[in-house]
Amino acid sequence: MSLGRIKSVALLGIRGVIVDIEVDISDGLPGYSLLGLPDTALQESRERVRSALLNTGAPWPNKRTTVSLSPAWLHKSGSGFDLPIALGLLVAQGVIPQERLAGQVVMGELALDGAIRSVRGVLPALLAAQEEGIVSALVPIANRLEALSVDRVKSIAFADLSQLMSYIHDGLLPDYGEAPEPQEGKNLLDLSEVSGQRGARDALEVSAIGGHHLLLIGPPGTGKTMLAERLPTILPPLTQSAALEVAAVHSVAERGVERPLLSLLPPFVAPHHTTTATAMIGGGAHTIKPGACSLAHGGVLFIDEAPECSPGVLDALRQPLESANVSISRVTGTVHFPANFLLVLAANPCPCGRFTGKGRGCTCSSLQIRRYLQRLSGPLLDRIDIRSFVEAPSRLDLASNEPGESSEVVRTRVISARGIAEERFKKEPWSLNSKIPASQLRERYRVRKDGSAFLHAELDHERLSARGYHKVLRLAWSFADRNGTTTPGLNEVEAAYQLRRGIDPA
Repeated sequence: MSLGRIKSVALLGIRGVIVDIEVDISDGLPGYSLLGLPDTALQESRERVRSALLNTGAPWPNKRTTVSLSPAWLHKSGSGFDLPIALGLLVAQGVIPQERLAGQVVMGELALDGAIRSVRGVLPALLAAQEEGIVSALVPIANRLEALSVDRVKSIAFADLSQLMSYIHDGLLPDYGEAPEPQEGKNLLDLSEVSGQRGARDALEVSAIGGHHLLLIGPPGTGKTMLAERLPTILPPLTQSAALEVAAVHSVAERGVERPLLSLLPPFVAPHHTTTATAMIGGGAHTIKPGACSLAHGGVLFIDEAPECSPGVLDALRQPLESANVSISRVTGTVHFPANFLLVLAANPCPCGRFTGKGRGCTCSSLQIRRYLQRLSGPLLDRIDIRSFVEAPSRLDLASNEPGESSEVVRTRVISARGIAEERFKKEPWSLNSKIPASQLRERYRVRKDGSAFLHAELDHERLSARGYHKVLRLAWSFADRNGTTTPGLNEVEAAYQLRRGIDPA
């Protein structure tokens, strides 16, 4: 048989597209043609596949060889097509039977000695194969655990080409040894480790209840980073479907080693303040990969020293904050990544960081302080619901042997409050208080008259903008859910207003 057909998967963001690989060997001058809009890495597959076949003892066709990747209009990238192309060549030469590879998808990069190396995006690729009704896959041994997370696709992993050919000819399954049990791992971070900071802890809890974005302002060493790092530990665990989506994003980004597979703990991503807009949002010249905001999908995106970020980097987050997804367009096409995250910004009160208490240690002028905080643009700050000032802990706080509330205790309250909100919004397309549309805040989800009168007075005194008015109402609902109140009243509205302005509600 001079024609071989193999199925593989191309990635568009975290969405997979089935690719049919056809290999034709015919008489004529020896040559190799690769069709189907391949990128540079895929063009170089010829030499990798040739060396891998010869070093494994398999033949290389000294004839006219044409390899077509369909659909032809779709740009193909990466080295994951090496293995399916090699198998297509072997089928076309009659070395292995076509029927043994029917109904399977194949992925893997080939080393020159025939070893099968790992590839990115195996999880979303197999999810796409599952949707197409494919029930079997051949994958690299390094991607085995990732592949096994897709239940309805039987994945068989191989270390090298010889092992794979033995399986095709004789049906010999590789010996994997004992598979390690999936473990969530014990999170060593706990909210009880934070001394004092009652106001900031309260802000953290309300942020987790309603999905409200948070700005922490305070001098260096007061615990802003400690608080932010512990926010995922008080958030509800991810659902299985959400964990699968998060794992797919990390698989495409090749960051699987940094996070346990299918972990139910919401992710925590903290890019450095010198990061670029591309690293924050996603992109790339050849292969489009997700950025920090997509890696934080389902969890927390923390940016320390936020005013030190390059101009435009933080403002690039405005669109993901509104739409909860990122669309990246390049010449090769447009890809979409999910980006539903909780944003936490941390900033010093001034360039020197000592403008706290009576401000005696601060050496900054009022103009320097104003310019420093103005690096956070107004449109971005308008999207931040909570502004909390983190004071230095007192001597009593540091000397106390009594730990504060643990993450487990706070998480229990957060889950209970979110359950109340989900029941209230069960007929709505949203489930968090931070997502209530402005129109519904004036109709179905109005606060009591005393709370409404308080906000109207603040509007009349021009101490509150229209956007801030709606932000306070959403925060008031989160306070009501935490307090077990059916409808927010004056107490909840005042606490929300204080938290919005950056005043300790306690």
